[in-house]
Amino acid sequence: MNRWTDAWTWLVPLLAALLLAGATFMTPAAWLTAACAIALIGAVIAAVHHAEVVAHRVGEPFGTLVLALAITVIEVALIISMMLAGGPDKATLPRDTIFSAVMIITTGVVGVCLLVGGLHHHEQSFQLAGANSALAALVSLAGLVLVLPAFTTSAGEGVYTVSQLVFVALSSLATWGVFVFVQTVRHRDYFLPPANASDEDQHASPPTNAQAWASFGLLLVALVSVVGLAKQLS
Repeated sequence: MNRWTDAWTWLVPLLAALLLAGATFMTPAAWLTAACAIALIGAVIAAVHHAEVVAHRVGEPFGTLVLALAITVIEVALIISMMLAGGPDKATLPRDTIFSAVMIITTGVVGVCLLVGGLHHHEQSFQLAGANSALAALVSLAGLVLVLPAFTTSAGEGVYTVSQLVFVALSSLATWGVFVFVQTVRHRDYFLPPANASDEDQHASPPTNAQAWASFGLLLVALVSVVGLAKQLS
């Protein structure tokens, strides 16, 4: 990375944290709101960058978990902030957001990746067993959260009772836990690059330990800034 890239990746999280600290004690103003919005966007981009650096260092399949957890923290923080600010009218926001994310990722993002990858590499390799495992977990979780509420009769249409919510929460946690166990322990080889892929096809040289730890610290700063700035904006 060049000097500008290095400076940008650590400067943005620090500036976002400083702006968050200032916004906490300053009187709300239009310029401050605009600055917080810009800082929030920058902190999200910086968080993704540093999560990718850490993921590159730890390697697959743990790197995928680092990226997934970082993105989840960002999305949950934004959703909760909007729910708290919007009141009862925003109660369905998590469901709508999850549905949108599933549709965008499984159709738009995957489609663009296949198209661009095909145009650039002409032929792509992937682990079918790993893709099937991830898809099975996704279908199960989406069914529990998005489909079953339409068929329950204990409460209104599309609504879970408290006991049903507890069951769905525990079932979702168990499903995710089993998938992570399969991904990282039991069938780790399903989620590694294909054996016939060369080193050049996998990744560039991994970052050093110092770079990885620095990115981990900046990742935490960026995530805290995202959560705090989202709350301030809401």
